[in-house]
Amino acid sequence: MNVFMSVRRSAQLCLFAAITAVALPAAAQELPQPQPQPQPQTIIPAAPQIAASSWILMDANSGRILAEHNSDERLPPASLTKLMTAYLVERELDRGTIKPEDMVNVSENAWRTGGSKMFIEVGNQVAVDDLLHGIIIVSGNDASVAMAEHLAGGEGPFADLMNQHAARLGMVNTHFENATGLPGDNHYSTAHDLARLSRHIINDYPEHYAVYSQRHFSYGGIDQPNRNRLLWRDPSVDGLKTGWTEAAGYCLVSSAERDGMRLISVVMGTSSEEARAQEAQKLLSYGFRFYETMKLYERGAVLSTPRIWGGDINELRVGVDEEVYMTLPRNRNEELRARLNLNSELQAPIAVGDDVGTLEVYLGEEMVGERDLVALENVEEGGLFKRLFDQVRRFFSGLIANFTD
Repeated sequence: MNVFMSVRRSAQLCLFAAITAVALPAAAQELPQPQPQPQPQTIIPAAPQIAASSWILMDANSGRILAEHNSDERLPPASLTKLMTAYLVERELDRGTIKPEDMVNVSENAWRTGGSKMFIEVGNQVAVDDLLHGIIIVSGNDASVAMAEHLAGGEGPFADLMNQHAARLGMVNTHFENATGLPGDNHYSTAHDLARLSRHIINDYPEHYAVYSQRHFSYGGIDQPNRNRLLWRDPSVDGLKTGWTEAAGYCLVSSAERDGMRLISVVMGTSSEEARAQEAQKLLSYGFRFYETMKLYERGAVLSTPRIWGGDINELRVGVDEEVYMTLPRNRNEELRARLNLNSELQAPIAVGDDVGTLEVYLGEEMVGERDLVALENVEEGGLFKRLFDQVRRFFSGLIANFTD
């Protein structure tokens, strides 16, 4: 069963016009389209020239890639590795297996780790919350190793966890050998994978995200600045992480939010700290200038109530089990429409979350998004009389449909 519906702005959100699925099988139906006031369309230029070996610009809510170059090329990620280290700490905090105030022993191995440091002392105990700040804000290699040892018993087992979660998150071109980003023969990631990870950091554990915007961190009487220069230059920027090694060059994952739209940019292999900030700013400015992101549906919104046969009720509430966002060129929202492709002949029993079709979103004639449609309620089998009655009704409905074809 296919049903079309148009997309229009409401006072606060962009929502689809309400529709009701008909009980009989039918060809695709399209509601009369509204007659919008003509608006000048934004002309989208090519993405700016970026002086980086690899880069990407992604919308954090919809996941749409707005621009990219060599984004799937495997490169040394340097301290961008610590995004995964921090993500796993945040995950354990969210699960309750560790607490911010838990104390972590500092081993000699952690203390001796070279590179950027939080300056923790061997034999001391440091709170998980302090270590998380040290990992994110000042890129402490010593803090990263200490947390790896605390969570997994060693940096090797922790790297195994990192790789398992990378696979879970769809980071298909990533492999970690350590928690810090120090050079390793088989330690690599991509701009695309790091943007995907950053999207999870922002959306999965938002209660921890404020740490990424902090400009300074002091520990043991030593104050260190966040190396992300955009935090000082652009008030909409609130993360995420810098990185540098001789092999990787200067790298930056940044995120900014303006008017409810959040973008993620990743630049890898730039020539200097200033270059990575400038190139990231170019990408963010381009995305905000020429695109907009619209929330089309809240999680659990009822999009249709098709007929269900043999159940204890006659209609099934159908919708989406996650918020639906779409990113599109500015001033083209009136061209959005949606198509519901419902499975024909829905039959009880059905459980909450069962797939019952797909939602397709079109911009003009181009499909720009697709989501699963799921059952929003349980439907049990009806009694014997109800099932027999539905069989008879279904039979005659089929006859009528064949007659009208």
